Amino acid sequence: MTTKIPIADIAAQYLSLQADIDAAVRRVLASGHFIGGPEVEAFEQEFAAQCGAGEAVSVASGTDALRFSLLATGDGGARARARDGIDEVVTSPLSFIATTEAISQAGARPVFADIDSETFTLDPTALEAAVTPRTRAIVPVHLYGQAADMPPILERARRAGAVVVEDACQAHGSLDRGRAAGTLGDAGCFSFYPTKNLGGCGEGGMVTTSRREVAQRIRRLRDHGQVEKYRHLEEGYNGRLDALQAAILRVKLRHLPAWNERRRALALRYRAGLSDLAAPHGDGPGRGDLVLPVERAGARHVYHLFCVRVKDRERVRAALLEKGVETGVHYPIPLHLQPAYAWMGLSEGSFPVAERAAREVLSLPLYPEMTEDQVDRVCEALRDVLGRG
Repeated sequence: MTTKIPIADIAAQYLSLQADIDAAVRRVLASGHFIGGPEVEAFEQEFAAQCGAGEAVSVASGTDALRFSLLATGDGGARARARDGIDEVVTSPLSFIATTEAISQAGARPVFADIDSETFTLDPTALEAAVTPRTRAIVPVHLYGQAADMPPILERARRAGAVVVEDACQAHGSLDRGRAAGTLGDAGCFSFYPTKNLGGCGEGGMVTTSRREVAQRIRRLRDHGQVEKYRHLEEGYNGRLDALQAAILRVKLRHLPAWNERRRALALRYRAGLSDLAAPHGDGPGRGDLVLPVERAGARHVYHLFCVRVKDRERVRAALLEKGVETGVHYPIPLHLQPAYAWMGLSEGSFPVAERAAREVLSLPLYPEMTEDQVDRVCEALRDVLGRG
């Protein structure tokens, strides 16, 4: 019987580093420092150094990273207080709901701008029209491992007097014009959910920033607003990264560059195996049987996910599963059509590019421990399913 090919294999990564991870866990257990302490501080310093950030502040999840960043980049000062009504934060409709949850929980209203049809990241042209005098922040989502086109986004934010908080939860090690995702705006937000390019053995997150006052406020927010024990400058949250996760992530961080290179190599093999099935860039399924992911000029894609677009996606998924190939869908319902945001009154057709992507995007298996033979088997299975075997 042919072994099933999973969409990700978290256990394989642990087994490849088992001795080092187990030693790190034992070190923490023996130290008695479970919350904060030297492991957390060392991980923050090492993460900041690897991505070239001024400071890195660890938190309990990627959602906390987004929420705290939006809170810490301020209430907008006098400009925001002079406005009538609630502040707005513009983001992409194709993302996990954590992006918009954080906006709402920071006291702002989510506003959407459509995505680029090739990269699935925020379209700078659509963003132009979405920004209003109430816009306090822009949250570009670096989706599937590729950074958004940041220079025009930063320029639009500058003209609006808005801050930029990067959702880099899927983009550890991604670059835009040579600079690391998460270091281009006022703050960058990362998740260490186990399936990420850098994933822990549980939840975790990080904020990177070059603004010292932002880092200082996030350190307060994650620890109940404390500036010293039992002295609370403001109300905060319980949003700290625990030392066990920090120690495990320190082990894995050393391997992140090599893992990203491996992802890129496997993505290249996918392209070679599927190129003759592919539609021209920008065209949907119909000009070809599928559309391959695009690596934007000036970007360095790290392939958190290898997402193709196909017609009749659910039929293709079911047929691949019968052949032993797991797939995923990220994300089947764009945020503006989620029941949680029915109050916005946005209907189908509001953001057609995101809606089309939500109907067609299919994530194929991709993880650093995957073999070339497994990639070839996925390509063969997909060719068979599409009738091109």
